[in-house]
Amino acid sequence: MTTNQPPLWRRALAEFLGTSLLVMVVVGSGIMAQQLSSGDVGLQLLQNSTATMLGLTVLILVFGPVSGAHFNPVVSLVDLILGRRSGTGLALPELGAYVAAQTLGAISGSVVANAMFEVGTSISVKDRATGGHLLGEVVATAGLILLIFTLAATKRGVLAAPAVGAYIGAAYWFTSSTSFANPAVTVGRIFSDTFAGIAPASVPAFVIAQLVGAAAGLGLLLLLFPSAGGAADDVVLPHQAGGAKA
Repeated sequence: MTTNQPPLWRRALAEFLGTSLLVMVVVGSGIMAQQLSSGDVGLQLLQNSTATMLGLTVLILVFGPVSGAHFNPVVSLVDLILGRRSGTGLALPELGAYVAAQTLGAISGSVVANAMFEVGTSISVKDRATGGHLLGEVVATAGLILLIFTLAATKRGVLAAPAVGAYIGAAYWFTSSTSFANPAVTVGRIFSDTFAGIAPASVPAFVIAQLVGAAAGLGLLLLLFPSAGGAADDVVLPHQAGGAKA
């Protein structure tokens, strides 16, 4: 990691807040959709995906200049792997801080969303781990990794917020799993037995599928852009903020 990055505590805080708010958007809009459009699952998914797409775009713009707005352990992991080749990206202790902040943030986001709608926090019983769903997670995660790191490698990071938001919004519809594509968000969604929830028994398979998808996305990236590792500091957005001193 280059020396002009914001201090790690500030980046971890941005990852915690960003991931928490992302899960609030996902879970909260799912609850609202369920309440407003009872019985119409297609409309509920449209409402949920639209809110997530717009919310994610805004959150990347807000927190990207501080932490890069990863909000996703597989993005952070690929950032570390790519950066090792060029001395950029996250170091191992930074990866640990990012993943911990993202996971705790995701859980807190579910708890707050449940509280806002007064549905109570409970463990989801929504089983999602079918073969089709897991393939959907591989495809969704591979596409997300390829998109994010391609934008950084080709110096188009300014497009990351709308592009990532648009991709996730589309992937809600073209993948059978509705594109979780994020281990932290997957864990967070355990804690809401609502439209957006996932049963704990489905989570390990989902996370494995996401890791496989991340590996596939990384492989495709290196085939297309062999020098992509040099841009690891610019993922998802460049975060060499002016407030780099603690």
